[in-house]
Amino acid sequence: MPQLDTSTWFITILSMIITLFFMFQLKLSKYSFPENPEPKLLITLKPHMPWEKKWTKIYSPLSLPLQ
Repeated sequence: MPQLDTSTWFITILSMIITLFFMFQLKLSKYSFPENPEPKLLITLKPHMPWEKKWTKIYSPLSLPLQ
């Protein structure tokens, strides 16, 4: 049974890692990032409720004057 020749494995794996590194760098260089990132202002909108326009007062039976 012949032996597996592993003498070229080192240069093959090394060249593959270097190639992947350069490809990854090229991919990342295509993105443009903002130079000064600023936080966005969050504006909370108040939900519109139809009953807010009306004036209502709820009387509790315990708060009514005694008769």
